[in-house]
Amino acid sequence: MRTSNCKGCGTSIVWIQTGTGKSMPCNETPVYYIEKPRTGKKKIVTPNGEVISCEYTDNPSKATGTGFVPHWATCPQSERFKRKKL
Repeated sequence: MRTSNCKGCGTSIVWIQTGTGKSMPCNETPVYYIEKPRTGKKKIVTPNGEVISCEYTDNPSKATGTGFVPHWATCPQSERFKRKKL
């Protein structure tokens, strides 16, 4: 994983290559998640690049695994980087 700082908020981020070959900026600290393919309202990126629908949890015994939160979900400057629809 490559690390850098967000150009919007300055937070340290990691770049994870997804299964489609694109690099996704994620928050640096991994979190526990519970996989919920049909009902999960959040996203997580696993260390191997899988993007999963989930809910976050603080309870490791209930967790499906650990992964990284996409940085756009928490960045206060994320609107600066969204593509405009034509």
